[in-house]
Amino acid sequence: MFFSPEKGHCCGHQVYGHGHAPGHRGCHCHGGQFHRHFYSREERLDRLENYLKQLQAEVKAVEEKIKELKG
Repeated sequence: MFFSPEKGHCCGHQVYGHGHAPGHRGCHCHGGQFHRHFYSREERLDRLENYLKQLQAEVKAVEEKIKELKG
């Protein structure tokens, strides 16, 4: 079962905020895969740099759309 905001659960577990319970983050039920919660400094930096690139691309797209609408 996938996350259902209406029902407030993911995979049959009660969800509190972004995880299942206070202090428990994420769901480990999808396909039997374990998702890491702790990343090295280098991994965190890489993820943040990639996220920044995505945000910059989004800003560019929004600016272009605004320019297009203004004519």
